[in-house]
Amino acid sequence: MKKRGITLKVREGEQTGVESRIQRLEALRKEVEGCRKCPLWRTRKNPVFGEGPPDAEIMLIGLGPGRQEDLQGRPFVGAAGKFLDQLLEVAGLRREEVYITNVMKCFLPENRATDDEIRTCTQYLDQQIEIIQPKVIVTLGNVATNYIFGKFGLKPEAMEKVHGKIFEISTLIFQAHLIPMYHPASALRNPPLRGTLIEDWREFGRWLRELRVV
Repeated sequence: MKKRGITLKVREGEQTGVESRIQRLEALRKEVEGCRKCPLWRTRKNPVFGEGPPDAEIMLIGLGPGRQEDLQGRPFVGAAGKFLDQLLEVAGLRREEVYITNVMKCFLPENRATDDEIRTCTQYLDQQIEIIQPKVIVTLGNVATNYIFGKFGLKPEAMEKVHGKIFEISTLIFQAHLIPMYHPASALRNPPLRGTLIEDWREFGRWLRELRVV
C-alpha cells in the first residue's frame, strides 16, 4: 500500500479492518438516509453523510450542508468547498486523503441548527469518529468546534482565541489532536479573514509534516 510516496507493508488482517470500517460506514450511511428524527429531513433533497478514506488520519468537520451540498449529496462542493480545497493544498494535502463530514447531515435552510437538532444528529458524527479513528480532527467553525470541545471535556472558547491552535483530546479508547479553524465560508463573508485562514492552514501543514502525518 502506498501513501504519499511512502510504501507501507500491509500486515495480514489489516485489509479486513479497512473492509470492516467500510461496511460499518455504509450501514451508518443507510441509517442517515432513512433518518426522520428531526424536521430537517422534510426540506432536504439528499442527506450529506460524508466522504473520504475509511481509515483517514485526518477528519474535517463542518456545520452542515448548503444548497449545493444538498443537491449533490456531497460535503463542501459549493463556494466554501472550493476555498477549502485551496486551503488543503496550502497545507500540502489533497481532498481525497482526508475524511470530510459535518455536524448536521441534512440541509440547513437558514444555515443554523437548533440545540435539539444538534443533539439528535451528532450521534452519527460520534459513530463516524469511532469507526474512522482519525489521528487529527479539524473543526471548521464555531458549531463543530464547540461540539467537539464539549464531547471531549474542553471548555468552549471564542474562535478568535483558539483558531489554529493544537489541542489533545482523548477517551479511554481514543486519542487525537484537535485543531479548530475558521469555517471557509467565513472568509467569503468577511474577506479580511482570508489571510488568517491561509496562514493557519500553512502552519497546520508544517505541523503535520513535523508529526509525519503527511
